[in-house]
Amino acid sequence: MTTYFSNELEGVANFWRVFRQDGVALGFTSHDRDIVIDGLTHRAAPGIAPSAIRRDISLSSDSAEVEGVLSHDSICEDDLAAGLFDDASVEIGAVDWESGASSTLYSGSIGNVENHHDAFSAELRSAKVLLERDLVPRTSPTCRAGFCGQGCNLSAAQFTSVLPLNAIDWETNSVTFEGLTAPDYIDGEIRFLDGPQTGLTFGVVDIIGSAFALDRQLASNLEVGTMAIVRQGCDHTLATCQGRFGNSINFRGEPYLPGNDLLSRYPSPN
Repeated sequence: MTTYFSNELEGVANFWRVFRQDGVALGFTSHDRDIVIDGLTHRAAPGIAPSAIRRDISLSSDSAEVEGVLSHDSICEDDLAAGLFDDASVEIGAVDWESGASSTLYSGSIGNVENHHDAFSAELRSAKVLLERDLVPRTSPTCRAGFCGQGCNLSAAQFTSVLPLNAIDWETNSVTFEGLTAPDYIDGEIRFLDGPQTGLTFGVVDIIGSAFALDRQLASNLEVGTMAIVRQGCDHTLATCQGRFGNSINFRGEPYLPGNDLLSRYPSPN
């Protein structure tokens, strides 16, 4: 186990790594020169610094934050706005730049990212957030299973298409795919296979004519012809599950469970 700050003078620097969902891995260090740690080059980025990291043995989430200036080419305003760093995995630690010994002090994922003109700040969520999930499903009138996921058991391939992007409407933040105009794609998903937002998942929130309005801002350099995986959506109601998919046997909800206002209802004369 590596021990730091045991001597009066030591060559210790911070490092942090970002693993984006599109497969890009980035490394940074507070040292004034680049350092290679575990085969990944960590670029000198003195303008970026982690805040104090608090860890304890309780089940509450550890806290940390990263603040910095948008001066490095690897972290630019357009990429942040495009969501390329959303839910990216993060590791923060210390490295002895003389011996190369390093230790990871914090691991988690990026939560909220805020842009303040020429600077940014990112909230970090530790791995303990997984402990905050409910172990027992709560009752709900709608289905709790993800569409074509565990519990739903429908085949995702049956409701998925791989198509090139046909048109982009920047004003409404919507895209068009040839042959896909049905309202069945509301609440669906789009994931680009190439281009500036490769690997990111977009939610379809509305249908505007034949275009799909998306919940995430499109990158300004996205081009027509970009290949994407387009999957239909589901509103998670029993009527849709039975009428459209014939899958009510796998419905994960309680549509007929009385609501919280049951005791306050008055009997009807009819």
